[in-house]
Amino acid sequence: MLFSSSIFLFIFLPAVLLGYYLLRGQRARNLLLLGASLLFYAWGEPVYVFLMLFSICANYLLGRGIDARRGGGRKTLLILAVVLNLGLLFVFKYLDFTIENLNALLGLQIPPVELSLPIGISFFTFQALSYCIDVYRGTAEVQRNILDLGLYISFFPQLIAGPIVRYNSVAEQIRRRTVDAEGFQQGVMRFILGFAKKILLANNLSVAAERAFTLAGAGELSTAMAWLGSLSYSLQIYFDFSGYSDMAIGLGRMFGFRFEENFNYPYISRSVSEFWKRWHISLGRWFRDYIYFPLGGSRVGKGKLLRNLFAVWLFTGIWHGAAWQFIVWGLMYGVLVAFEKLSGIPGRLRTKAGKGLYATLTLLIVNAGWVLFGAQSFDAALCQLGAMLGLGAAGAADPARFLFSESWVFLVAGAVLATPLIPRALRKLTAGREDRPLVAVGRAALYLLLLALSVSFLAMGSHNPFIYFTF
Repeated sequence: MLFSSSIFLFIFLPAVLLGYYLLRGQRARNLLLLGASLLFYAWGEPVYVFLMLFSICANYLLGRGIDARRGGGRKTLLILAVVLNLGLLFVFKYLDFTIENLNALLGLQIPPVELSLPIGISFFTFQALSYCIDVYRGTAEVQRNILDLGLYISFFPQLIAGPIVRYNSVAEQIRRRTVDAEGFQQGVMRFILGFAKKILLANNLSVAAERAFTLAGAGELSTAMAWLGSLSYSLQIYFDFSGYSDMAIGLGRMFGFRFEENFNYPYISRSVSEFWKRWHISLGRWFRDYIYFPLGGSRVGKGKLLRNLFAVWLFTGIWHGAAWQFIVWGLMYGVLVAFEKLSGIPGRLRTKAGKGLYATLTLLIVNAGWVLFGAQSFDAALCQLGAMLGLGAAGAADPARFLFSESWVFLVAGAVLATPLIPRALRKLTAGREDRPLVAVGRAALYLLLLALSVSFLAMGSHNPFIYFTF
């Protein structure tokens, strides 16, 4: 079930909200949210709700065991938690990729298992694993109520696309939380904003992006179409993923939870390193805290620093998908971040021209990286990147002319809205006037308009893909 589906918007969410606010007492409300979350997860493929239940029970027992023991027994249970959680991820997401490469490397004929990928498995396994690690480190209290731990692991707003929530950031909220009218209103507005990003921008930008990837796979891509597709995809993936994060944060507020921000206008970054501090912030922090820092972080020699950086970016690439293009994509960023860290070039730029040039170069690199990320295969990505440089480009601009005429409004709107220009302008415009009725009415009218437009596009059956659904 997607947040941008009619069944979620008009049946599931209203029913859960109604039940939540009719109930009294935190325990009853938590139980309702847990049941709703399991139903939400079971909607697409009911069998995988048992995988979720297994993850909840296993991590509950492991967390209790880690907390109760001292010495080597704690470490053994932690290792078991790592093996169990990453093992589940490996079996469902990477087993066939491993078999395929073993067959190619060793000349074997092992048949693929062909298990369907449980939605959100990369997100909820990382949350469960971080809980066990934090209990081991003593930075989080063990949860003695399995239902509350189940709610943390399966909570539907951030279940399928994050943000990846650390247990110690919501433990107190699970025990006690309040929602007032203002908080609920802010949650609704944040949800509408994310919904509009997804439906009005990401979905419409996906048409040109997907057409370019298809043509690249067939080797029939023109230079104009290659650029139109890559720029459309760069904006699509941002509004798709940040839109879902906005919806998750908004839904959390409706139920009294406060989740951390997951995006901070990444396309205004002045370096590759800054980009990854602004993009998918919760994932970056997870790898920082559980891989980079334990390996020594940056307080080591250059050789170990390179090892630490490449370990993080190798795992970042692997986390995103079971294909060589994701591994190459991750290692590409490892090289770039290592270059910036060792050379110190971004910090040594003093002139506006130099900073602007490097920011432009960063944007071009990120755009090229998204081609590698979103292409149908590694060969198709090379075809599109080559076409963008005028190498091996096929034909004239068509269908680029037609698709550009259909999508230029969304491209321009996306380019502007990917920056903080409009929020800053609105803040200046309403500074000191926030409590005036006219401002409040204008804000409400704007959000109602966004909701109406988004629902109308959804009702018309517009293309509604979700890039991070398979992660």
